[in-house]
Amino acid sequence: MLIPVILSGGAGTRLWPVSREGHPKPFMILPDGQSLLGKTYRRAAGLLAGSGDIVTVTNRDHFFQSKDHFQAARLDRHLGHFILEPSGRNTAPAIAIAALAVQARHGDQATLVVMPADHLIRNEEAFKSAVAHAAQLAETGHLVTFGVTPNAPETGFGYIESGDALDDQGASRVLRFVEKPDLKTALGYLESGRFLWNSGLFCFTVATLLEQLQQHAPELLELGRACLAASTPVETGRILQHELSAEHFAEMPDISIDYALMEVSDQVAVVPARFDWSDIGSWGAISALVDADAQDNRASGEALFIDSHGNFVQSEGRMIATVGVDNLIVVETADAILVAHADRAQDVRQVARQLKDRNHESYRLHRTVSRPWGSYTVLEEGPGFKIKKIVVKPGAALSLQMHHHRNEHWVVVKGTAMVTNNGDGSHLVNSNESTFIAAGHKHRLANPGVIDLVIIEVQSGEYLGEDDIVRFEDQYGRTA
Repeated sequence: MLIPVILSGGAGTRLWPVSREGHPKPFMILPDGQSLLGKTYRRAAGLLAGSGDIVTVTNRDHFFQSKDHFQAARLDRHLGHFILEPSGRNTAPAIAIAALAVQARHGDQATLVVMPADHLIRNEEAFKSAVAHAAQLAETGHLVTFGVTPNAPETGFGYIESGDALDDQGASRVLRFVEKPDLKTALGYLESGRFLWNSGLFCFTVATLLEQLQQHAPELLELGRACLAASTPVETGRILQHELSAEHFAEMPDISIDYALMEVSDQVAVVPARFDWSDIGSWGAISALVDADAQDNRASGEALFIDSHGNFVQSEGRMIATVGVDNLIVVETADAILVAHADRAQDVRQVARQLKDRNHESYRLHRTVSRPWGSYTVLEEGPGFKIKKIVVKPGAALSLQMHHHRNEHWVVVKGTAMVTNNGDGSHLVNSNESTFIAAGHKHRLANPGVIDLVIIEVQSGEYLGEDDIVRFEDQYGRTA
């Protein structure tokens, strides 16, 4: 039995301003209109002959977005098993707990294929072939990783040094893993022919992984068992929600699977990854997905290039024009614009780091923010007022809540709203009608219809922060 395990936790700080803490890299929409996570789900489903489990390990705050992407991939015959972390603790705890959860459902002989959610693989058949090769090695007791043949002295990737051959298909023992090198070292690795890029993809049986963890990281494994035992799964339809105990998970070490196991085990093998792979680690990688014009300019969205060469522009709404500039990256969102030299694409993470240090909102959230029930977009704000567009999915409802400091005026522009206001019961508000929610009133907004409900909300008051909310009831588990 083959079970894909998708790790969906990368922050993607080098892809700011699109990737943010509240909307991380796996949810990014690529130029072809698909998200990285959605592509990973489809790739995982392609490995399964019939129905089967697809495991996602992600942060609890990203569950509803992840579930939306899973369902948008139309994987109805597969069970979506979501293991929800209360905080990030790196890849070793995530993989160990996923293996223990799979063991409980399917036994020791299940074979796991661990896949980061933020990588792009475009040759699906070659990927399936490599996974089949890795699964054969995994059945003989190997911990298998996938190595990408380098075509440049890349300093942003880790490397694997391959040793003795294990078969006639290119698999070999792993001599060592090495960290991201400097340019001189990377050139030496490239010239030697013995080094591969570490793709972050793995394959092993549950039995082999747990036996090796017991040998090399017993405390991590014991803590993982305790955490899983304290965490009760809930299955609804084809979704299994497994929220991990925050108290137990906090005790687990923050360590990667490479450090905890792969670098110390003598059972590690590497399979050559003969597929087109990219970790989409910078705007340069995004740019490569877009066709260039005659002057090597690339654009996603509306752009005009005049006497410009080698530029990449991504626009979410506005026309961007360049005049007389070369080798720039320009990325526009509703609330932020990035301008960087193409040679400094890796340094964009410094922007995200400084914004986080300043507690600037553009590090965490976009103007449009996803919620379990839909989304809201801040259209305009100023002293004493804020205007939002709120979209509520069919059958969804916001929590029964109250605000201490703000009044809210709701105007329905599409669909029909079911409004609860201050104990007066519920009533319908139709398109082109409005209602008023006073500060201190318990209220709820729901969509009883079959199309999206869209309202314009005008807030007024002395304090309009998102933390001015008291939830009394919530169908998404967000009350105390």
